[in-house]
Amino acid sequence: MYATPNLRTRHRVVALDLPTPRWMRAPGEAPGSFAVESALDELAAELGMDPVELRIRNEPGVEPETGLPYSSRSLVACLREGAQRFGWHERDPRPGVRREGRTVVGTGVACATYPARTVPSTARATAEADGTFTVRITATDIGTGARTALTQVAADELGVMPDGVRVLIGDSDFGTAVVAADSMGMSSWSFAVVKACRALLKLLRDGQSRPVSATVDTAEDLQGMAPLARHSFGAQFAEARVDIDTGEVRVPRMLGMFGAGRIVNPATARSQLVGGMIWGLGMALHEESILDVEYGDYVNHDLASYHIPVSADIGAIEADWVDEVDGQLNPLGVKGLGEIGIVGAAAAIANAVWHATGVRQRDLPIRPDRIQVSLPGLPSTC
Repeated sequence: MYATPNLRTRHRVVALDLPTPRWMRAPGEAPGSFAVESALDELAAELGMDPVELRIRNEPGVEPETGLPYSSRSLVACLREGAQRFGWHERDPRPGVRREGRTVVGTGVACATYPARTVPSTARATAEADGTFTVRITATDIGTGARTALTQVAADELGVMPDGVRVLIGDSDFGTAVVAADSMGMSSWSFAVVKACRALLKLLRDGQSRPVSATVDTAEDLQGMAPLARHSFGAQFAEARVDIDTGEVRVPRMLGMFGAGRIVNPATARSQLVGGMIWGLGMALHEESILDVEYGDYVNHDLASYHIPVSADIGAIEADWVDEVDGQLNPLGVKGLGEIGIVGAAAAIANAVWHATGVRQRDLPIRPDRIQVSLPGLPSTC
């Protein structure tokens, strides 16, 4: 994330009498960002520096861990545009000074990153006798709009309206393709679809008659790609209001600005990003797994005791992106954005709670019983 001339990481595995931790959305990036981005915010306070400016000053020229150049990196653009839209520079940097009635108000920022991957996939494009086209790929649509976006991609490549293309997915007879996971579905599937459509057009230009098909895979294309650091980036901003008497935290507004390559379908993209930010709010304020220390299992397996955000918990959430096309990843410059929406969201909220109360939160969720408010002339309350 940031320029780091001295870096050492360790990974230790310890056998415990507990269930094995498994993936959740943005597997390591979401919880890891809470630690890193909270620490950056604390460092900014110690230095008396604006948290946005601290992050911009530590923008790296290459990826610190590998030394590889970035295929594209729009983090600074996300920070600057997000700060302007959020009204960041109007804030008083001092914590615990903005009070409205029985609530204290604060704002926080955090950054986000997630790997941008493309995995080998196969696709088949067919020119039908009736003048329409059919594209087959073993993709899956789990409600994210993959079928719609792939139809757009195919129609653009073939030079026809979307209603002239039928996209068939979800059938293993179509060949190997990546699953809908790890924010690499569209980047991988669209690569194969684009290549198949271009191969089909070449056959048609060469005079082959209808119906005619082209089947391709992208394995060789990906093997020849240059070694680069490929990531999506983003900046999260949040406002928190904390009730001095009860410790209840409300988040009336959030803003996320992302650099996630070419956006194929703005409606479905924005929906995914907003959904991720809502999940980040749940991570920050509501979601907690309670462990039975005697039997080593979780006791809150139901939605009555495992709390998630509901409509009344959600304020104004805005997700948008900067213009970015990454030609070093796939022909369309598409990056994944299914998971980056949650990364950094919890840290932005926690940093806003600190700015409101003057007290750091190092454990999630930020429950009312964990809240302390430190205001001038006011005894600390819980």
